[in-house]
Amino acid sequence: MVGIIELELGNEKHRNDFLKMLNVYASDIMGGGNELPSQVQANLLDELEKVPHKLVLLAYDGDQPVGIANCFYGFSTFKAKPLLNIHDFAVAPEARGKGIALLMLKEIEKRALAKGCCKITLEVLEGNKRAQKVYFDFGFAGYELDPVMGKAIFLDKVI
Repeated sequence: MVGIIELELGNEKHRNDFLKMLNVYASDIMGGGNELPSQVQANLLDELEKVPHKLVLLAYDGDQPVGIANCFYGFSTFKAKPLLNIHDFAVAPEARGKGIALLMLKEIEKRALAKGCCKITLEVLEGNKRAQKVYFDFGFAGYELDPVMGKAIFLDKVI
């Protein structure tokens, strides 16, 4: 049976499973194709602990981690309400197609509603059609304020 839990940073199993699942995601072509650098792995949990507006969920099938969602609360100035951004979202390859992503999205939405969020945001690669289908089926859509100006695009600048 699959269950969704919130990461407890004081729990050594959770810490290990978090790093394992984040490396599963990072190693996938959708996550860049390589494990996280060792210096990132060494510092990540201590740095994450300092972030007050995080929501980190792990999905377990029995005692095996099979999914991860790293989310961060933000704020919508246009709605004057909090929002929740899904920053990392992955299901282990051997566990895909079992409805785990949907269970995780439902839990994320439940928690966002409990915090009074006006929306949930995420980014997805153009080539990740499987994930896009899950997100669109769940109710996500491209973001636009006015069709004349078109849909928003995601940009970043590495510094």
